[in-house]
Amino acid sequence: MHEARVSFTKWGGRPHWEYDAIRLGEDEHGTWLGAPAGTRVSRPGAEYHTPLGFTALVPRDGAFVATFYAHGATDLPAGWVEVYVDITTIPVWADATVTMVDLDLDVVRGRTGRVWIDDEDEFADHRVRFGYPADVVRLATASCERVHAAVTSRRPPYDGQVSRSWLSRLPAPPTAPLHAPPDAPRGDADRG
Repeated sequence: MHEARVSFTKWGGRPHWEYDAIRLGEDEHGTWLGAPAGTRVSRPGAEYHTPLGFTALVPRDGAFVATFYAHGATDLPAGWVEVYVDITTIPVWADATVTMVDLDLDVVRGRTGRVWIDDEDEFADHRVRFGYPADVVRLATASCERVHAAVTSRRPPYDGQVSRSWLSRLPAPPTAPLHAPPDAPRGDADRG
């Protein structure tokens, strides 16, 4: 398994979410990247470690990046999401780094099966405020419509089976030792 860097920007080159991933392989849908639970995801001013593992599909032909989450506790922030698709410019690979501009629109499928388009208001605001060119607006809206239809109808890779296959290839997250090593500091209750 090879390392890869995923780097989203916002329009105008503003930095956005970035993370390191494992290159799991390729199929007819594109390149599959994996991030085990605990992966650090960051952007200027924010960072977190993923509570659940996920895979990201960088399509062979498309203007999006689709993220598929492992099942886990639904009370976790990512636990209620099954599929999250960022509508982007066409992703570009340079060596082991893939970059794309996040164009605000997202297609989301929750664990209940409900599918919706998120951040349409942000897209409408940003296309004016940042002056998205007409061809970028057309690309984003067409991509969003295609992805929404595919996610809603559960066409592969959104059928649950394709992503499960790739999720099964994620390495297990590191586990905490059952017992503290002998030289580990002990709490006050253990002293005495």
